[in-house]
Amino acid sequence: MTIDDHAIVTLTYEVRDGDPSGPLLERMDVNYPFKFMFGVGKMLPAWERRIFGLKSGMGFAFKLDPEDAYGVPSKAHILKMPLQLFQNEREQIDPALLVEGQFVTLTDGDGKAVNAKILRWDDQEVTLDANHALAGKTLFFSGAVLDVRKPTVDELIQKRFIDLGGVRRE
Repeated sequence: MTIDDHAIVTLTYEVRDGDPSGPLLERMDVNYPFKFMFGVGKMLPAWERRIFGLKSGMGFAFKLDPEDAYGVPSKAHILKMPLQLFQNEREQIDPALLVEGQFVTLTDGDGKAVNAKILRWDDQEVTLDANHALAGKTLFFSGAVLDVRKPTVDELIQKRFIDLGGVRRE
């Protein structure tokens, strides 16, 4: 079976910053392979285009420019928020919360979780960077397809991989 829409794909991969010898950003190996439903909008479209049609046992290696990956950093994603939004119920700031470089989870207007990195803060406001952590990076992917199978009825309904033990995975 080849990788196509709604196929359940199991693969290994490494993603590196820039090129094959760049710093390792993430690895999924045979002990902890990546399993997902192909073509349901949860993966980078350009990434899916590169593995479309591959079969079990086939390898892959390709580069995604920032525009095809997580975009280029945007000044529109640099946010300034009032300091009081970070206070607890006693109107105090937890010193472990506001640490430069630390990520916090915000909720956007649609109720969606957004990760943002704390850039700086003062007595009035907190400045955050809500660009994706990999924005601006050229990503090099390499790996191998371990298995491709048809989805179960439950997987088709839920549009996601479901482990044989019934544990749902995104």
